Amino acid sequence: MHRIIVTGATGQIGSELVPALRERYGAANVIAVGHKKTPPPELLELGPYAALDIREQSALAALVELERIDTIYHLAALLSATAEANPLHAWEINMGGLLNVLEVARLNNCAVFHPSSIGAFGPSTPPDHTPQVTIQRPNTMYGVTKVSGELLCDYYHSRFGLDIRGLRFPGLISHKTPPGGGTTDYAVEIFPAALTEKKYTCFLKKGTYLDMMYMPDAIRAAMEIMEAEPGRLRHRNAYNLTAMSFAPEELAAEISLHIPGFTISYQPDPVRQAIADSWPNSLDDSAARADWGWQPRFGLAEMTAEMLAALSG
Repeated sequence: MHRIIVTGATGQIGSELVPALRERYGAANVIAVGHKKTPPPELLELGPYAALDIREQSALAALVELERIDTIYHLAALLSATAEANPLHAWEINMGGLLNVLEVARLNNCAVFHPSSIGAFGPSTPPDHTPQVTIQRPNTMYGVTKVSGELLCDYYHSRFGLDIRGLRFPGLISHKTPPGGGTTDYAVEIFPAALTEKKYTCFLKKGTYLDMMYMPDAIRAAMEIMEAEPGRLRHRNAYNLTAMSFAPEELAAEISLHIPGFTISYQPDPVRQAIADSWPNSLDDSAARADWGWQPRFGLAEMTAEMLAALSG
């Protein structure tokens, strides 16, 4: 029987992963974990919640032992732009928190899901159709923690036999949670701006291609890889994953099909533009498709239509 905790449960991914896991495994078997003492009401109303600081290993260990946890979805982390603003804090949260999770999982024989990111790549990585296995030399603290996290997870699997699995997520787009300090947040911000003002000022420049994914696909992928047959997972904790690649003007053009007169302008933020320029334009996720059957369901047109419909309702 699955007994699951989700760290970072109040964040962009966690807010939607927790309900999906509860639907699959039963609300009582999925404990949302976050740093907020008072989480969103739906987390409290629909299942158990625990507040803890992921940097406190003893608190995490006590929760895992008390609740007889066998699976940890570890999502607690600082995102790219936020991490760059406070790199030492980002290392403490992203790497210290991961090490705590892995140690607790080792001692309690838990499976672990840990997401990586396109941020794990850098300017020397092949930018187009980036291979599954390639050079990774990121130049941001967020990217450094993601590469270090991939290696640390590899070590815990090879050294201790820990069942760790993960995905290199692209930019994630959702209508349910506000942006959280990521470089791809423009692709979230643009939708409410289009509906309320019919215009948007983008913090990335025209022609900045990045991989993206609609959140329902990301949630499904996280659950699918954890349910996959272990022997099929050649890359285990860092599968390239994507659904679409577009530049801001292409997203704006798609929105214009639904909102005539919508316009986009550009005022690049130097920090986030530099981060975006260091990331791939597009990823090769053929390994995920071959090893565990990954297949996205939402492209640019389908995602845009759903986002606008949800935000209009």
